[in-house]
Amino acid sequence: MSSNSPDKPQLIKNGKRLSGRSFTDLRPLKITAGVLKQADGSAMIEWGKNRIIAAVYGPHEVFPKFLTNNKKALVSARYVMAPFSSLEDHGRSGPNRRSIEISKVAKHVFENAILTSRFPKTIIDIHMDVVQSDGGTRIAAITAASVALADAGIPMKDLVAGVAVGKVDGELVVDLDKTEDNYGESDAAVVISPRTGDILLFQMEGLLTPEEVKRTVRLAKDAAVQVREVQVAALKKRYEQVASELGEQIA
Repeated sequence: MSSNSPDKPQLIKNGKRLSGRSFTDLRPLKITAGVLKQADGSAMIEWGKNRIIAAVYGPHEVFPKFLTNNKKALVSARYVMAPFSSLEDHGRSGPNRRSIEISKVAKHVFENAILTSRFPKTIIDIHMDVVQSDGGTRIAAITAASVALADAGIPMKDLVAGVAVGKVDGELVVDLDKTEDNYGESDAAVVISPRTGDILLFQMEGLLTPEEVKRTVRLAKDAAVQVREVQVAALKKRYEQVASELGEQIA
């Protein structure tokens, strides 16, 4: 965040953001399930200019075997930004510090969402690859990965959905784009279980008052309900496609 930069643009004009959105509008959001044939489950998310592919493999045997948990499945999460995904340098030799951090928080989210006790002595691998970034990639990646897990038939307590809420020109706004992320005063990444309202992730940069934090959570929960609708629609379309293909094979 660089809200004090001399090059900072005016991000809100006449009650609207630079993109023309209101304070609570999401960017255009599209999710497609089942995009990879070789994965057990997969999804692609197009959120604003973000383009992220999530793939799930497993549950399968743990290697090395000594890591095996006899009571539940292990969860492995890997988040990586492609070197060409943005103008920023993400390193060509492998995951950088940021991607390692996001991988860890994604692992924590899904350990609390997946019914891991149903798959003892196994591991579930979740891959999230950012091919184009436009702010809020960690949220978009986790949202896509949730759909990929459902596409793989892995039972969860709920589809998890996320959104970023931040302060821009003194106003709290939902779903920050790259410019708002770069020049805003704060940014909170929030992942919600929409069915229960449980908060599975809350990471914040910048400063907010206690009242603003409460409003941030309320805005995130309202937005998560909208995101979940898109997730469910993507899965319904996927299941209809699979049912149609099976029907053609039987016929």
